[in-house]
This record gives sequence, C-alpha cells and structure tokens, in this order.
Amino acid sequence: MRQDRNHIDLLTFLSVLTLMVLSVGVVYSASSTWAMDRYGESAKLLGNHAIKVLLGMAAMFVFMQIDYHKYRKLTKPALVGAISLLIVTLALGGEKKGATRWLALGGLGIQPTELAKYALIFHLCFLTAEKKDLVKDFMKGFLPMLIWISAVAILVLAQPNVSNGAMIFALGLLILFIGRARVQHVVLSLGILLPPLLVYMFSAEYRMRRIMSYLSGGNEEAGHQLRQAIIGLGNGGIFGLGPGGSQQRDHFLPEAYGDFVFSIVGEEYGLIGTLFFVTLFMLLMLRGMRIARYSRDEAGRMLAIGITCSITLYALINAGVTLGILPTTGLPMPFVSYGGTAMIMSCVAVGVLLNISMQTDLYPRLTGAPEDVRPLEPVRSSVAGRIDD
Repeated sequence: MRQDRNHIDLLTFLSVLTLMVLSVGVVYSASSTWAMDRYGESAKLLGNHAIKVLLGMAAMFVFMQIDYHKYRKLTKPALVGAISLLIVTLALGGEKKGATRWLALGGLGIQPTELAKYALIFHLCFLTAEKKDLVKDFMKGFLPMLIWISAVAILVLAQPNVSNGAMIFALGLLILFIGRARVQHVVLSLGILLPPLLVYMFSAEYRMRRIMSYLSGGNEEAGHQLRQAIIGLGNGGIFGLGPGGSQQRDHFLPEAYGDFVFSIVGEEYGLIGTLFFVTLFMLLMLRGMRIARYSRDEAGRMLAIGITCSITLYALINAGVTLGILPTTGLPMPFVSYGGTAMIMSCVAVGVLLNISMQTDLYPRLTGAPEDVRPLEPVRSSVAGRIDD
C-alpha cells in the first residue's frame, strides 16, 4: 500500500469543529435573558454568533488550502499593518467600559488586538526559523524580535487591555525560547520589562480590586462575577441542569456569554460537560504538538507550536479564571465565547495548522500502491531540543 500525503489531521479538525458547533447552543443559552432585556429578542446574539461561526468555518477551510510557506513574505507587512491599526484604535476607536479596543470599519466592529497577536506569532515563527542560531545573538537576533513583541504588547496595554497585553508578551518570549534564544536573554528581558508591567497593572484601582478580590478568595465586592460563576459551576453538579437550564444567566452572572461562558457550560452540562470541553482543548494541544514534531521544516514546526500554544493557553487560563484558580482576566475561551474577531482569527490560525499537517505523514490516507513505499520519518531540527518527544 502507498500512503498519500496532503491529508489534514482529522482529530484537530474535529476537535475545533465540535467546539464551534457546541458554542452556538451555549452562547444562546448564556445570552438569551440579556438579549431579551436589551433587544426584546432572546435569539439576537444567537444569530450574530451563528454567522461568526459560519464565517470562521469558511476561513478555516480557505486557509487550510493555502501553502503556509507563502506567508513568509507577508508576515512583516501584516504585522506593520496590525500595529498601525492598534495606533488608529487608540486614537479613533470606540470606548467600552473605559477601554478603547474596537475599531469600526464599514459598519463592522473589529478588535485589532487579535489581528496583531497572530501577525506577531507568525512573524516571530518565520524569523526564528530563518535566523536559526542567530537568535542566540542578542543584538542581531534576539533584540529586533523583542522590539516587535514590545511594540505590540505596549499598544495593547495602552487600550488598556492588560490581560491580552501580558499574554502577547508571554507568548512572544515563549516562541523565542523555543526558537533557541538564550535563557539569560529571556530572563534579562523579564527583569527589565516585567517591573514596569507590574507597576502599570497596580496603577488602576479596578485592577487592584480584582487582585485583592482574588487574594481574599472572591470576598471583595469586585469578586461578584467570579462568585456567581463558581455558583453556576456548583449548580451543575456532575450531570448539569440540562440545555437551557442555567439560572445564573438570569441577571446573576453579567454577560455570561463572554469571558465566563465556561460557567454556563458547567451549570448546564455539569462536570461531565466541562471535562468534555477541556478534553477537546487538550486533544488540540497534543495533536498540534505532534504536527509540530512531524513538520518537514523549521517554519512549519514553529508555526504549529505558536498556534497551538496561543489557543490552548487562552482556553486553560479562561477555565482557570472561571474556577477561581487565577485572577479575573478578560481573555475569552477560543471557539466558545461570543465574539467575531477572536473566533475568525482563531479559525484562520487552525486552518494554517491543518495546512501544515497536510504536508506531513502524520495522518496519511491509504491507497493502492507498491508495498515497498514507506512514509517519510519526521525531520529532526534544532527546535526539537526544546520539545519533549
């Protein structure tokens, strides 16, 4: 038998597709009461979210067909454009809850932070693959990439969007570390840039209240949303109250369809439902790392790692916040929380990940052919030293 390549990793595809389909019901249940009060129509956000899910699916199908090598010459212009959009957003963007994070284009609202995040990840991945051991040189390799990371992170922090800014900074350094940057350079960067970040975090009263609420176990007034989220998880028990059975969505948990949508999953589908969602993300992480291991070149390996880390870290932090393990942030759960730009950009990233899987022997398709043809072995590279096979 001969093994044809160019076959996507089905487990990655099905995991993401399942999360997106289930999110339609979860977002509808979480938003119905709020939508009825505000718009007089319980299904208002359902329709919007369903359209975004369909657009995300279309984006994933399109980008899985495009050879990821073609992005190499586009990442720098894309990153410059994304940084420009962040600057424009600070100057002209719409303000919501004291933050300027949205930009209206042609009647549509976009969140440039999501564009900048993935533009940065793609650019860093291609740069580390291209520079190879030059990344170890502080002035010629590490510093120029650190400047890109800092530029994006600072502009996101200025919105202010501390949680996303900190995550972008952390993801950037993680990619440099995996790309063979020296540990002392990463530590030096943290030593120089982390103190100003902490000062900035503690400079706003509402952020201080969040941190104090976390340290006090959610007993402070600022911990109301977290307490309600934990109550929702407790209400669900093992098997949950059933689809549409949430009680916390009825004015107890504000905007439950967003950052705290995981609480509604736990309330309606119980411990079993939450474990199922977490399992899908863990499966996505394991398959993404396996795609990275079997990638045929450094660029594909680094892209697979960067995309996988971004999606799974956001998901795990969101779940950790809902459980009260981590301080409250504004990070959504990928593919599940209500939101357009985050949904579509995450789908674009997964489409690229699936295209990388097409160009490996990870998930081949069997067809009739001579038996002496064997699949290629995964190519080892310098990056493999930072990945536990």
